Amino acid sequence: MKPRRGVFFIICLLSLSLSLFLGCASLVEKPPPLPGRPPAVKPAPPPPPKTMPALTAVAPEDVPPLEDDMDLLSLERAVAGSLRYFGRLSEKRTCRFGESQYTVKEMKESLTLFLDIMRGPGSREQKERRLKESFDFFKAAGRGEKRSVLFTGYYEPILKGSFVKKTQYRHPIYEVPGDMVVANLGKFKTKFRGERIVGRVVGREVVPYYNRKEIDGDGVLANRGLEIAWLADPVDVFFLHIQGSGLVRLADGGFMQVSYAESNGRPYRGIGRLLLDQGKVTEKDLSLGGIKKYLRDNPGEMAAILNHNESYVFFRIVEEGPVGSIGVPLTGGRSIATDLELFPRGALSFIRLRKPLLDENKRITSWVGFSRFALNQDAGGVIKGPGRADVFCGRGLDAEVFAGSLSEEGELYFLVKKKGGAAR
Repeated sequence: MKPRRGVFFIICLLSLSLSLFLGCASLVEKPPPLPGRPPAVKPAPPPPPKTMPALTAVAPEDVPPLEDDMDLLSLERAVAGSLRYFGRLSEKRTCRFGESQYTVKEMKESLTLFLDIMRGPGSREQKERRLKESFDFFKAAGRGEKRSVLFTGYYEPILKGSFVKKTQYRHPIYEVPGDMVVANLGKFKTKFRGERIVGRVVGREVVPYYNRKEIDGDGVLANRGLEIAWLADPVDVFFLHIQGSGLVRLADGGFMQVSYAESNGRPYRGIGRLLLDQGKVTEKDLSLGGIKKYLRDNPGEMAAILNHNESYVFFRIVEEGPVGSIGVPLTGGRSIATDLELFPRGALSFIRLRKPLLDENKRITSWVGFSRFALNQDAGGVIKGPGRADVFCGRGLDAEVFAGSLSEEGELYFLVKKKGGAAR
C-alpha cells in the first residue's frame, strides 16, 4: 500500500482526541469544602485485585495422560511450521508462559527435543515419562467456575469460483483496499497496547471503514480493481470470511489458495444467535449446516441476516495454505488459534476435549473424549481471553461438519523444555 499525505497527522489527532475523551472526567471542577470544615480525607483506594495469569505451572503428577489420537506425520508437519516461525526471530527474544519467560532459542530446543522423544523408541508410557521429566507444563486459566476452555472449530472450505465475473460467478472476494488505514493505538499510549482501529480518511477525519452492507449491498468497492476472484454462492463468501481462508476451484479446472489479509475493524456478530433469537432456527438446528440451509431456503431474508455481521474480511493469494497468523501453513487437527496476547505464539500445546464421530453420510453418531498435541499457530477475531481456543479441523466436508458442530469445554496445556536441561 502506498503512503498517503496527511494520514499520520490525522492518526495523531485521533489518538490525542481519544486521550482527551478518556481523561475528560479530570477536567470537571470540584466544589470547595464547606466553610469551617477541613477538606475530607479520602481513604486510600484498595489495591487492584490480582488477576490470575493466563498460564500457571502444574506439577508432573497433575498432568493428564499424554495420549495422542493422531499420526506422527501430521505432528512433525505442524512442529516444522513452528520451527520455521521461530527461525525468523532473534534467539534472544522472549516468549511468556504466565509469569515465566523463555527465549526463542529455548523454544526451538523444546520443539527439537519433543520430536526426538516422539520419534524415538519406547512405548507411549515411556515417552510420556520422558516428556514429564524433560518439560515444564503450564495449564490455561480457562473461564468460569470450572476454569475450563471452550474449544470451537474452523476449517478450510473448497469453493467454486472464477478469475472473471460471469453469470454463474457474481459474488466477489476483495483484496485490501488502498484507502484503508490501520492505527495500532499501543504505539501512541501504552495503556492501549493490543488495541487498534481500522478506518479511512475523509477530509481531515478518520472514520470507520465501510461495513458489510455498504460493501456487498451498496457496492462501494465495486469497479476499483480489488476483486481477487468471483464465487458462485454468497453464503460461501460469507463463511469464507468467518473461516479466514479457502481453496477456490476455478472454472478452468485450476485451484487458487486465498488467505486472510485484513478486516474492516467492525464488530463480529454471529448470525446463529440472531436466527435463534428470532425463532427462525431451533437449538437443534443451530449448526453450520443448519444455518446454511436456512439462508439458502430463504433467499429473500439472506441480505438482512448476513449484514447483521458488520465484520468484513479482505484476502490475499498465497502459494500454500491455509496460513495462520504467525505466517506458517496450518495443519489440520494440529494447529490451534488462541489469544496471542496471552499465550505464546508457535508453542507446543496439549488439548483434551470431546469430538464427534461421523457415519458414511457425514452425520454425527456419537461423541468421544480425545487428547492430542497441537501447535499454537493462529488467532481469531472472537478468540479472546484465557478460556477460548479454536481448533483448525482441516479441509473439505468432513472438516466442515466437524468444525461446525464443535463447541466443547476442555483443557489446554502448554509445554516447554525445562531450563538448564540439555536438548537430547
